[in-house]
Amino acid sequence: MTNGEHASWSGLVPVDDTSLAVTDGGGPGIPVLYLNGQFATQGYWRRVIADLGGDWRHITFDERARGRKSGRSADYSFEAAVRDVDAVLAARGVERAVLVGWSYGAVVAAHWAERNPARTLGAVLVDGAFPYDWLDEAMEARIRKLFRRIGWFTPLLRPTGITPRMTAAEQAESNIELGRLSRASELGPVLDRISVPTRYVVASGTSFGSRGDEQEQIRSGLEAATAGNGNIRISAKVESNHGAILRKEFPAIAAAVREVAGQ
Repeated sequence: MTNGEHASWSGLVPVDDTSLAVTDGGGPGIPVLYLNGQFATQGYWRRVIADLGGDWRHITFDERARGRKSGRSADYSFEAAVRDVDAVLAARGVERAVLVGWSYGAVVAAHWAERNPARTLGAVLVDGAFPYDWLDEAMEARIRKLFRRIGWFTPLLRPTGITPRMTAAEQAESNIELGRLSRASELGPVLDRISVPTRYVVASGTSFGSRGDEQEQIRSGLEAATAGNGNIRISAKVESNHGAILRKEFPAIAAAVREVAGQ
């Protein structure tokens, strides 16, 4: 390979007690690492990748027990998700990258960018990483009830990769941990310390499990982050809801990637 070109590759990357299914599109361009929603898979990014095209080096992966190939683990914590970013980049020999995260992946991207400014070319946070206190005891109970309710049929879909190979309790605890990490007192300082170009693409309306205007209230927490840190801006506020944003608003997400990369 010459002129910075890299061959495409897909396979398993070992980390801790498991392995992650990784796809590296190769190519000569800027590396872009995509971080999935909490229980989503790398396939969700295909429209964004197609819009950006082959001048970029697209790297996607399925988190622990997600998708069809990534292995189960004894650790589904947020810190494990951050370690997985390190593992994937190291395995692919990538020193610096643009991080693009949706939902849970946006929070992972924000933390990783804050901790690794020299290795982050920029970050695009897609309808996630909003500093807002949405978790209380009643919400914790609601989350546990929701995952217990859907727990009877999600195992039936695991062979397809649509649902994670995690128990209902593990999924609930992961979601509750996200709520704790999203509190203004926890996430706010992380966003304040981000020193790389960071753009938000913000959805409208509801998300899975939300009611009424709960999701819009959560998004309002972004005002403090943009006011307090000049590196952070809203690139677009789009009409699609949380679940449809990658499918319907991929041009806005691709535009934000180009923006943080200076393309």
